[in-house]
Amino acid sequence: MLNPILIDSSFLYELHNPKTFFRTQVAQFVQVEKRPRIVPDVVLTEGAYLIRQRIGQHAVIRFLTTVDILGFQFEPVTGSDLKRAGQIMNHYRDADFDFVDCCIMAISERLNITTVYTLDRRDFAMFRPTHCEYLELLP
Repeated sequence: MLNPILIDSSFLYELHNPKTFFRTQVAQFVQVEKRPRIVPDVVLTEGAYLIRQRIGQHAVIRFLTTVDILGFQFEPVTGSDLKRAGQIMNHYRDADFDFVDCCIMAISERLNITTVYTLDRRDFAMFRPTHCEYLELLP
């Protein structure tokens, strides 16, 4: 089985923004990448919010009507993930890590996933997971 990739909300936003610099790169990834793509439920919520605020309701509707074509798997955030996210936020308190990023980090540890697709790299580049030396960040 291929190692899965966790998807961040920046990926969802860029995929649905026709005016972005990264649109082609993100769309190509969707077509070429064969590894399972896992979207945590908090990422889905944040991604839909960003798409609506920055692009519009029509883009959210397009996303929701094409989600099955994109082949995403969805992962709920568990109580233990929330606890771990709080520990991560506390450990990196001075860096002011984002809540959703901390949930992705916690899920990466729980599911033993080492790759995250994100265009917002700051938090992930600083984070030192318990299950590997570092998270591989795509693109």
